[in-house]
Amino acid sequence: MLEPSNNAELPTIPGKRYFTIGEVSDLCLVKPHVLRYWEQEFPQLKPVKRRGNRRYYQRQDVLVIRQIRSLLYDQGFTIGGARQRLAGDEAREDVSQSQQIVRQVRLELEELLKSLRR
Repeated sequence: MLEPSNNAELPTIPGKRYFTIGEVSDLCLVKPHVLRYWEQEFPQLKPVKRRGNRRYYQRQDVLVIRQIRSLLYDQGFTIGGARQRLAGDEAREDVSQSQQIVRQVRLELEELLKSLRR
């Protein structure tokens, strides 16, 4: 996804479930209006929208944004080139991403079960 050299300059992602557009802006060093534009250009980027159309990004969204940022700013891709690159990467990562989601859900269910047993 991101090379370690690019990752070092960005702040670490806190262990939260949802992030506001302002928080994502700070985590990815990208302005909020750029994030809104990227939502239109990259189908992989779909933040949850709640009351008043407020955007809430999940950890996976933040990772995708960091990858887009790296492709555009560090590697010199155009929007179209970055979109194609992400689409190719997405096809390869679908299986591993599904496995990660299953692991995450399982961990959350185990945590819930522990709290219910108390």
